[in-house]
Amino acid sequence: MDEQQHTPDELCDRYLQHLRVERAVSPQTLRAYSADLKRYLEWAERTDMDPIRLNHRQMRRYLAEMDQAGYARRTIARRLSAVRSFFAFLVTEGLAESDPSSVLATPKLPSRLPNVIPDEALKMLLAAPDPGSATGLRDRAILELLYATGCRVSEVVGLRVSDLDFAQGQVRLFGKGAKERIVPVYEAALASVRTYLRTGRPELVRAGGEEHLFLSTRGRPLSADAVRRMFRRHASGVHAGAGISPHSMRHTFATHLIEAGADLRTVQELLGHVALATTQIYAHVSMKRLQDAHGKAHPRA
Repeated sequence: MDEQQHTPDELCDRYLQHLRVERAVSPQTLRAYSADLKRYLEWAERTDMDPIRLNHRQMRRYLAEMDQAGYARRTIARRLSAVRSFFAFLVTEGLAESDPSSVLATPKLPSRLPNVIPDEALKMLLAAPDPGSATGLRDRAILELLYATGCRVSEVVGLRVSDLDFAQGQVRLFGKGAKERIVPVYEAALASVRTYLRTGRPELVRAGGEEHLFLSTRGRPLSADAVRRMFRRHASGVHAGAGISPHSMRHTFATHLIEAGADLRTVQELLGHVALATTQIYAHVSMKRLQDAHGKAHPRA
């Protein structure tokens, strides 16, 4: 046990380095863990606690203080999850004797169904980008791929030209932890990507070339934040509704597959979910949509 050789900040830095290098988490996830652990260390310093040698009662005080301060349960649960993951690393590496958070229950969260984009709004959204410009062709190809594959924003911006297999009609995606999966792509989406590659991308690529499929106007790989801004702009233009985001395309993809008869195991593989329970939420979404339609259409409903 050599935890006395390291300050809490140094141990936190080692853990974040582990996430970045060995687990290959996305930059967004890394920022979230870093922010949540920073808040934990600040609390420990303010309350004169040793953040590496807490007992479960002291850890419960941390949760109670956040609850009294009015933090949402989802925020408290996320911060507890970050601390748990941190301690799991410390114990595994022999840097801490035990995990004080392991006996604490995660705050019960209200059930929240995924946000599915209405059919008409989805059609307008896919057609919103201007096909007369390089960036419009790029945006249209991105939107089509988001809906065609259910991929995450981090996955679509990470695509390289070589990840598209037009002959087989499929794309190679790299999900969380750099886990690879192959997902089929419908022809309309492939056609959008072909047009972008033929007409749009040559205007964006700079000297020396760039392996990434989607490029900025400076010829650099498009960032996840840029895709989110692009999505919000087009979604606002077609009045797609409040709370719609690129991740809503993933929800819509999964919901539409299940409504069309796809089994949960297949959808789980397409989405790259580790646990089937994560995918099961879409079955509830489909049932709710059926109940809503029944309630509106049935004479005695």
